[in-house]
Amino acid sequence: MSRQVRKKRGGWLPIVVLVAILVGIPLIVMQIQSSKSGMTWGQIIDRGKAKLAGETTGLEDVFDVSLPARERIEFLVPQTIGLDIQPDQPRPLVSQTTTVDLDGDGLLDVIVCDIALQRVSWIRQHPRGVFTETLLGDLLDAPARAEPVDIDGDGDLDLAVADLGMLNPNNDPIGSVVLLVNDGNWNFTNRTVLENVARVADIRAGDLDGDGDPDLALAQFGYDDGETRWLRNDGNYSFTSRRLHGLAGPIHCPISDLDGDGDLDIAVLVSQEFEMIYVFRNDGRGEFEVLQVFGSTNEDFGSSSLSVADVDQDGDPDLLYTNGDAFDYLPPRPRPWHGVQYLENEGDMKFTLRRLGDLGGATMARAVDVDRDGDLDVVAVSTFNLWKKPRSQSMVWFENDGSMRFARRDITNDPTHLLTLDLGDFDGDGRIDLVTGGMNFFAPYDRASRVKLWRNVWGD
Repeated sequence: MSRQVRKKRGGWLPIVVLVAILVGIPLIVMQIQSSKSGMTWGQIIDRGKAKLAGETTGLEDVFDVSLPARERIEFLVPQTIGLDIQPDQPRPLVSQTTTVDLDGDGLLDVIVCDIALQRVSWIRQHPRGVFTETLLGDLLDAPARAEPVDIDGDGDLDLAVADLGMLNPNNDPIGSVVLLVNDGNWNFTNRTVLENVARVADIRAGDLDGDGDPDLALAQFGYDDGETRWLRNDGNYSFTSRRLHGLAGPIHCPISDLDGDGDLDIAVLVSQEFEMIYVFRNDGRGEFEVLQVFGSTNEDFGSSSLSVADVDQDGDPDLLYTNGDAFDYLPPRPRPWHGVQYLENEGDMKFTLRRLGDLGGATMARAVDVDRDGDLDVVAVSTFNLWKKPRSQSMVWFENDGSMRFARRDITNDPTHLLTLDLGDFDGDGRIDLVTGGMNFFAPYDRASRVKLWRNVWGD
């Protein structure tokens, strides 16, 4: 009898093991996904339900503040600045254009990261209206962004460079951070302060620990293996690396006091299939709380840029956000949900996403009072659009009607493949001009550009 009981009990063991496997493995996967993404189990389940229900746009719960499109207005005069495209050189792959008065002469210049030429260069304006481009430091593998900052406190601007290692996604530890140190006479020397890490897509400078010197925040895209980290400035070009997050796909990490408590927080845009925006809330001493402030249900949302601007001019910083990345398609093509939006800062790290309008392949946006009527409009550029169609635009602006409703106005589709956009008054007339850079990664190439200055002549 006892042998029969033991035999009967032993018969349950495979069932118990099978149940444990069927239940345990999903729970383990859920926990790994939660720890990687920062989402709760409920958020992961809701996202899975949305995926099973069919293709989503990711805009179902977004507040739409767009108005019908309006006619085009001619107010920008384009001018090629810096090196022009040469037949014997590779097509331009400009990853960043940053406006800054690097030499302190009162005239705006442009810092260019060009992956095709493997260089960070300075388009210097001197005298006004005359632009000359020179290489800064030694060549780099794939410079993604150069951040102007006086990293050594000697009174001149250096450049902190995020180096991808290579443009295409890669899991190898090929990323690095390189300082281009200014000797005071605009001669720059390379100093590598971090290397053999996941591909570094963005770098920003700010005093994150409150000790009076600039630290660095990094977005490391990697591929399947990426992360977010910051580098504490220990002086004498020495840094302590601190990991903040282990999720792959970070592309932008702007720094700002998002909660108004007097210290600098970090906002991070995570692309890949995650399509999320995180805020790392600073306690003032360099310890950070991780908060997810946006997550799309559409794994193909195409997150492409994140910047800080007080779009609604209510005194606190909002987050301006584009989605239009299309590298997942061959050939790259726009999707109907691509466009421009901003996350309105409601206080206490609460943000509401508000859609400004559509733009196929949108890759960067900036808030600027284009028409000088006292409110902020938004200009945006596109890299991935249907360039053979005349109506496909590479640059548009969304006109603010003064009540935070926005109507799209087209600007141009020549040149195509615009990736970067920055702002500044280059000619001293009080109107904000634009600077764009071309990422000519795929055909057609008939309207390619490298760096263009768009002079604002509104009202002339």
